[in-house]
Amino acid sequence: MKYLVFLICLSFQFALAQKELKHQVYFLTDEYEVPETEESRLLLFLSEIENMDIQKISIYGFCDDRGSDSYNLALSQQRADAIKEIFSNNEFDESVITNVDGKGKILLNVINDNDLYKIRGLNRKVEIIVQPYDPPREKVVEAPKKETTEDLLRGELKEGDKIQLENILFRTGYSYLTKQSKAKLDEIAKILVERTDIYFNIEGHVCCTQGARDAIDRKTKKRNLSLARAKTVYDYLADKGVKRYRMKFVGQRRKFPLGGEPELDRRVEIVVTRIIKSKNSD
Repeated sequence: MKYLVFLICLSFQFALAQKELKHQVYFLTDEYEVPETEESRLLLFLSEIENMDIQKISIYGFCDDRGSDSYNLALSQQRADAIKEIFSNNEFDESVITNVDGKGKILLNVINDNDLYKIRGLNRKVEIIVQPYDPPREKVVEAPKKETTEDLLRGELKEGDKIQLENILFRTGYSYLTKQSKAKLDEIAKILVERTDIYFNIEGHVCCTQGARDAIDRKTKKRNLSLARAKTVYDYLADKGVKRYRMKFVGQRRKFPLGGEPELDRRVEIVVTRIIKSKNSD
């Protein structure tokens, strides 16, 4: 009976382990800055998990066996914090990150003296543990809004009106438009070409960064992702015939989060700055 209980517990633990995804980031001696090659590996890992329904993420920093306990604890925490910052810089939802802890040193377990350098190198790391929901939760579909972006742009407008460009979507960390977004933006461009009476700003926004900071554009490595997204839409509309002198593009960073799902903050809005009244109007 005890053996049966042991097998059941072991099977349960194995099932939990199977659901977890793990990734290690390795560091140079006494360093907490993420090496470029390791950051590239981490960004690839983020692209693999960004569409998962994640329950929690734990980030644990470690050091090799050299150095004092207090030094290793501080350094391992700095390494864990550096990894969390990369999550934030790349628009990853921080609310699922439940642990960011420095664990100090890993005791050396030497089997062969020739392996000493390699083992210490593998111990200078941060371990990321991702626990997804299994099965994924059902997403709540919001009721459609009464007026679409196209309806609002065709309607009566006044200076200061702000219109969110619905379904103009960007991949996490990038400023290029999806294929579906281009089709949507084509319809918006047709309306704006005809509506020569309005001048407007195109405002880009990002999600998930710390405070009101901008996110990093993974393509250019610059911290100007909200501006890059606004310029992408600006250039696209201009290519479709909207006069450039009627438009400006602005990056709003994360100064105006909507308070809902993180992906909703990866958005672009049009803000009407000027209305040209026709000569025949009163």
